[in-house]
Amino acid sequence: MPLASVNGLEMYYEIEGEGPPLLLLHGGLTTIEHSFGKMRPQLAKRWTTIAVEQQGHGRTADIDRAITYEYMADDTAALLRHLKIGQADVFGWSDGGNTGIQLALRHPSLVRKLAVFGSFCAMDALYPEIIAFFARATADDFGPELREAYEKVAPRKEWEKLIDKTKVMTLPPESWAPERLKTIETPLLFITGDEDIVKPEHAVEMFRLLPKGQLAILPGTNHFAPVYKPEILLAMVEQYLAAPMPKAKRAARFG
Repeated sequence: MPLASVNGLEMYYEIEGEGPPLLLLHGGLTTIEHSFGKMRPQLAKRWTTIAVEQQGHGRTADIDRAITYEYMADDTAALLRHLKIGQADVFGWSDGGNTGIQLALRHPSLVRKLAVFGSFCAMDALYPEIIAFFARATADDFGPELREAYEKVAPRKEWEKLIDKTKVMTLPPESWAPERLKTIETPLLFITGDEDIVKPEHAVEMFRLLPKGQLAILPGTNHFAPVYKPEILLAMVEQYLAAPMPKAKRAARFG
């Protein structure tokens, strides 16, 4: 297996395709296959895709350390440097998008363009029932599909431990400040669904803070679009990544 020794991890990654580098960051509790199995074959026709599995996920065994978006961003940056990739486009789903935002904040030179789906920057971005679910959920409450994908490839079967660490990460005592998005000069496409776990109002708020932000709210779309509606995301992400680099946003105008 391709493993990179970074920050105390033996981090699993896969490279597929030809063209400019495109980093794929999976959703929380998922694997490369579950998150991007339906998107990566198409993306690999135009980009060299680098798909990673974060601490405790998939084939990357856990270590004695909390799982946080900041740690995952730093691990990902270390992997890119290990692979001698100076800059890449990035697409992240859910926790992968949160990690991508942290990557753009902490290691901006590594990110050319960033697109995220189903991601958030504050706890009040999530509906109250979602927060309540995470607070009470056990390892059996996340459905068999995610657990089976994990146990199929994990070097150690530590599903309950991964759930516990993810809950701590998802339900922090304090949200990380959305105002920090004002400092991100990286072009960032913020995508959410109108049936997502993230409130549309939050996506609009994030878009307004981003100097070079773009926004898309997809109709009839929930949090699992990369798995169940990959075609709608592919069309949007491919067009965004292939377009010329956007300039800073201007005031609304006609014509």
